[in-house]
Amino acid sequence: MMQLHQDYDEFVKRNTEIVVLGPEDTESFKAYWEENGLEFHGIPDEKHTVLKLYGQKVNLFKLGRMPAQMLIDKEGILRYVHYGHDMTDIPKNIEIFQLIDSMQRKK
Repeated sequence: MMQLHQDYDEFVKRNTEIVVLGPEDTESFKAYWEENGLEFHGIPDEKHTVLKLYGQKVNLFKLGRMPAQMLIDKEGILRYVHYGHDMTDIPKNIEIFQLIDSMQRKK
């Protein structure tokens, strides 16, 4: 999440909303958000409802919920998905920016 936070202004320039879903309960999630001053949207998913809808994996031997990044266009169509194999398997923001720019050029 902090990676997204560091380049938040670049996402804003690209007219892109960030929504993060986390496995924590509402109070823990809210506390983390406030402690870190995150400007984008966060939704707690303690019961893993959304996780199950999108096929995100949980691996208790690798600290729980595996990372997943998705780009959904303004029409609600899933255009890109990356399921991480461990907590370090997260695309760099520059890769996400390139995908966003490519999607916007195609329109």
